[in-house]
Amino acid sequence: MLIDDEQSARNLMRGSIDWESLNMEVVGEAASGIEAINVIDDMRPDIAFVDISMPFMNGIEFTEVITGRYPWLQIIIMTAMDQFEYARKCVSLPVFEYMLKPIVRSEIRTTLEKLKTRMDADRLCDRDPWGESGTDRETDEDTMEKLRRYIEQHYTDSKLNLSFIAQEFGFSSSYLSRKFKQETGKNFVEYLTELRMKRAEDMAKKGIKMFKTSAEVGIPDPNYFGRCFKKYTGISYSDYCARYGK
Repeated sequence: MLIDDEQSARNLMRGSIDWESLNMEVVGEAASGIEAINVIDDMRPDIAFVDISMPFMNGIEFTEVITGRYPWLQIIIMTAMDQFEYARKCVSLPVFEYMLKPIVRSEIRTTLEKLKTRMDADRLCDRDPWGESGTDRETDEDTMEKLRRYIEQHYTDSKLNLSFIAQEFGFSSSYLSRKFKQETGKNFVEYLTELRMKRAEDMAKKGIKMFKTSAEVGIPDPNYFGRCFKKYTGISYSDYCARYGK
C-alpha cells in the first residue's frame, strides 16, 4: 500500500518498480494517514510505504497507530533529507526501513527483496494474518445491534475502523467483516461512511464550512472528506451548500 499525499509520488512508485517480478502487487493507495486508516481493512496490505510528511496525521503518528493494531504490517518510511534525522530518532517504532526521497528504484527493490526474504522466513504457514484469530465466534442479532449502536455513538472518532471495532467486541476482523455484511447488507466502510455523510449533509444545509464539517464527522482530512462527500451525494460540498443550504 502506498501512503503519500503527493499523487505524483504514488504514481512514480507504482510505475517505477516491477512489482510482478517480486511476486507483489500494489493493493491500494491513500493520500493521508487518516484516509489510510479508513480503508486499510479493505486493502489488507502486508507492506506499507508511508511518507513522513502528510497533513492531519504524519507518517510517524500513522505508524504509531497502525502498528499497534496490525503488528505484522511492515512499514517503510519515506522521508526527505531535512527530515531524515527526525525519522531515525523514532527508533522505538517498528519500522523496517527509512528511505530517502526522491526514491531510487534500485534501493527500493533491494529493500523489498530483503523484506520479502524475512517475511517468507517468518511465515510458517499460509494463514492470512488479516484473519487475527484462528477461531471465529458465533454472534447473534443482539450482539450485532450492540455493535451498530456503538458505531453510531462513536462514528465521529477519526481512528474508528473495522480492526478497532473487532478488538472492542472480541472478534477477528475477517469474521466481523463477513458477519457485518450479512447482517446489514453493507460492508463496514460503507456503513461508517454513510453515517458520516448523513451528518455532513445536515451540516452542509446549515452552511457550515467544509473543514469544520469534515473534522466534526470524523474525517479531519478535507481532501479525503471532499471525495467521500461527492461520491455519496453526487455533487461537491460547496455545490451542495449552495443548492440546499439555508
